[in-house]
Amino acid sequence: MSAYKNTSVFISLILRHHPEVIGIKLDGHGWADAGELIDGINAGGKFHLSREILEQIVSEDGKQRYSFNEDHSKIRANQGHSVNVDVELKQMAPPEILYHGTAEKSVASIDKSGLLPMNRLYVHLSKDEETAVKVGARHGRPVAYRVRAGEMNRDGYAFFISQNGVWLTKKVPVKYLEQEDILKYLHERSE
Repeated sequence: MSAYKNTSVFISLILRHHPEVIGIKLDGHGWADAGELIDGINAGGKFHLSREILEQIVSEDGKQRYSFNEDHSKIRANQGHSVNVDVELKQMAPPEILYHGTAEKSVASIDKSGLLPMNRLYVHLSKDEETAVKVGARHGRPVAYRVRAGEMNRDGYAFFISQNGVWLTKKVPVKYLEQEDILKYLHERSE
């Protein structure tokens, strides 16, 4: 996958945020014609994409960002969209505790306003602290929050799970958040 990392990042940009950059459209459920995606990316000249490379990117993506339809004629991102699409998320009762990873620079805002989707349609939550820490580290010094998801759900907040196991909700008010002690977590992991 590392050989196609930049191509995968570009595909993510197209399928989640800017399909117009390569002249394609997403349907109401986020699906793009796979052939049009390949042709559009190749027309830009920066990347070379074939059907085989696209299949490899989708199958080897560790985060399972993408899905094909049954006959592989269409492709979509599983979550993370800023464009308004319905990726047919399954609404489910979440585990009691979920986690959200962020960077230290976002703590003041989160502590004041809770977790908001920002430029996405949903807030993304992890089922384990390790994943949350990794997500937070991508943006700077990591901070993880425990989200009392079960309590939120009982209070009427809807939760969805994406095809690749990411938990999603529209927002997380401050009262359901607890900041995790990352140093304690890292120390426990090293023992």
